Amino acid sequence: MGLFKRLVTLGKSEANAIVDKLEDPIKMTEQGIKDLKKDLDASLKGLAEVKALAIRSKRDLSTATEKANNYEQKAILLLKKAESGGIAVEEADRLATEALQLKEQAMKDAARAKTEVDKFDQNVANLNEGISRLRSSISSCENELRTLKARARVSAATQKINKQLSGIDSSSTVTMLERMKEKVEQQEAMSEAYADIAGQPTSIDSEIDKALGGSTPASSSALEALKAKLNQS
Repeated sequence: MGLFKRLVTLGKSEANAIVDKLEDPIKMTEQGIKDLKKDLDASLKGLAEVKALAIRSKRDLSTATEKANNYEQKAILLLKKAESGGIAVEEADRLATEALQLKEQAMKDAARAKTEVDKFDQNVANLNEGISRLRSSISSCENELRTLKARARVSAATQKINKQLSGIDSSSTVTMLERMKEKVEQQEAMSEAYADIAGQPTSIDSEIDKALGGSTPASSSALEALKAKLNQS
């Protein structure tokens, strides 16, 4: 029995419980459709066999009916021949009686064949109806499967997008951009720190010169001496 047939035989709550436990609904649905198609193939094979029996029974019915008619016609011809003197009356009666008995047997065969024809015709009708329902079920399941696959693709894509937007996925683009922003800000802070360090004096002499604004007492004295020498000349 296929998956869908089993589901149909269960109550709604039990069927829902089974569906909830399916690890992969798409694969299970595909397998269910395969089972239904196997059932369809078996039903078609059975239909062909029943149709063959129906055809044979109809042939038997036709043959038996024809025999019954032939034996009746022979009995009539025998009696007519006896009336015309072509055969002895006693012999004609005997042979006509035999012909009528054979007719009776043929009629019984025809009746039996008719019963079989009616039975097989009903079987064919029932099988055709079942096959029609089975084909409809397969078509419906295939349509549902296509819808299920489309919904699964949309659901997977939506889930991926939502994970990226929510930051749940550490490898998402949004998360990587946040990390890059943090890294750039850190690098900018380090650059400012190095620049600040570069502007600070590296020795005590540098600190003194920076405090004096770039001039030193020694250089000032030398300048005054040079000016005095020029005035004396």
